[in-house]
Amino acid sequence: MSDVPQPDGGKRERFWERHALSELNTAEWEALCDGCGQCCLLKFEDEDSGDIAVLDVACRLLDVRKVSCRDYPNRATRVPGCIPLDVETVGKLRWLPETCGYRRLNEGRELPEWHPLLTGDARSVKRAGVAVSRFAVSEASVRQQDLEDHIIAIIDPES
Repeated sequence: MSDVPQPDGGKRERFWERHALSELNTAEWEALCDGCGQCCLLKFEDEDSGDIAVLDVACRLLDVRKVSCRDYPNRATRVPGCIPLDVETVGKLRWLPETCGYRRLNEGRELPEWHPLLTGDARSVKRAGVAVSRFAVSEASVRQQDLEDHIIAIIDPES
């Protein structure tokens, strides 16, 4: 595979090491997602402190077992709070996990050794214990008044 952008949207060889996020084509951008589902966990921002509470509750569109969106093309329309990741948002979202390929490359770090682009195996995310399938529940199975009981982390957006 050459380093020349592929007209069919194909991925260039080891693109994540050679190109800035802003230079990636759609296929490359999507391949950076390790499929962990952590960006699909519900989050709430404290109006006073700005702290972000991360819950073990996944968006209603996420198939928790498969860790895949049931309506990926229309997710932002169907779920008003959904924030599609792009070059602009990646640098601003402090709740992205340390393991996130987008976050790591944006911060000048390498992909984690278990990333599917390095292993060639999408199951490596689950084996590494990073996928939400090991702990998350669907939003559809949690009552609104019980959401506070599902907080698993508090993130200070300044850190």
